[in-house]
Amino acid sequence: MSPSATLRRRLHHGDVDGRRREHYDSSDSGSLAEPLLGNDREYGDRNREQYSLDELLDDPGRKVNLHWSFIFSQLLAQWAQWLANIVLGSRSLFGRLVGPAFSSQTPFLAPALTSLQEERLRHLQSRLKVPFDGSRIEHQDALKQLWRLAFPNRELPPLKSEFWKEMGWQGTDPSTDFRGGGYISLENLIYFAEKYPGSFQCLLHKKDGQRAEWEYPFAVAGINISFMLAQMLDLQSGKPTSKAGVHFLELLAQDEMAFDNLYCIAFLMMDAQWLAKRASYMEFNDVLKSTRAQLERELELEDICSVKDLPAYNLLRR
Repeated sequence: MSPSATLRRRLHHGDVDGRRREHYDSSDSGSLAEPLLGNDREYGDRNREQYSLDELLDDPGRKVNLHWSFIFSQLLAQWAQWLANIVLGSRSLFGRLVGPAFSSQTPFLAPALTSLQEERLRHLQSRLKVPFDGSRIEHQDALKQLWRLAFPNRELPPLKSEFWKEMGWQGTDPSTDFRGGGYISLENLIYFAEKYPGSFQCLLHKKDGQRAEWEYPFAVAGINISFMLAQMLDLQSGKPTSKAGVHFLELLAQDEMAFDNLYCIAFLMMDAQWLAKRASYMEFNDVLKSTRAQLERELELEDICSVKDLPAYNLLRR
């Protein structure tokens, strides 16, 4: 790796408080639904913006100006989209200069998928459609497996017990915390515990940094991260068209478990954001938005060919 690439990785790795493109779409889609309470202040801001626009339209002179400004902005947007379809995805110098100007959520013409990408995308999307069902034996067994991985030296409690709160479930019955979070969110937690037990245990027991008096619940935070990734990567709308989603498909071609590995990275990034912001429980959704923005930036780096190329991958420890 070149010195300049190494420097860029360090800069991005340290960017734990970035605020560019922090929009977080909490709309319900498919089998996943945002399980934690939100404190979305953007809704009120949007209402205020609309009210100001209505006031402007009451002025006939301003209405004419706004009409022509709107037409001009639409022409610019169409020209920019046409240009983006030509250069985005290319490795040319021109493509690298123009590409970053477009939002990662702006739909653009994605390259055709290989048969391997299509197969792995279908498999991932089928996982996303499976809801968690506490009455299914295999789902109960998965919860038990997660407990054994989290607390290997402790006795397995009943499926309804106060002990589950120690893992970061909000009640005595973990199945009630999924609330549409999907079975994949439990699979993600199990994968994290098996693949990177060092990082998993560190986050579970909140070992790093100066912690808040009112910490985020570990397990429920994990469900939120699964939801955030599915939304960010545009995985529930057929073929992803967002920039982050299309770049993820390139990673999926190299690693069948790219989503699960990205989940582990996102969890560590979220905790780093939490510590950097000195956040408390009610600020969790703000931290998740910042995590999403940082992860999008890393996915858009030009030399990312696999999950292991992401700067934040170096945070993981086994």
